[in-house]
Amino acid sequence: MISVFGESEDVRGESILEAAVVKWFELGRISQGKAAEILGISRADVLDVLAQYRVSPWQYTDAELDEELGLD
Repeated sequence: MISVFGESEDVRGESILEAAVVKWFELGRISQGKAAEILGISRADVLDVLAQYRVSPWQYTDAELDEELGLD
């Protein structure tokens, strides 16, 4: 069945889950590993998904970045 989104119900549900998982990762609520587990894909595939949504796989706070760069 084609929906108003041009996709089947199952595909649309997967897309919504994928978008939610990407947002949870972006907010720092889940790790790449947990994202992979939820989506049923490898961590390498999670990197591809993050790239599709233009979300950086590197999630550092400002303080962590300053510490890493020796600016603290």
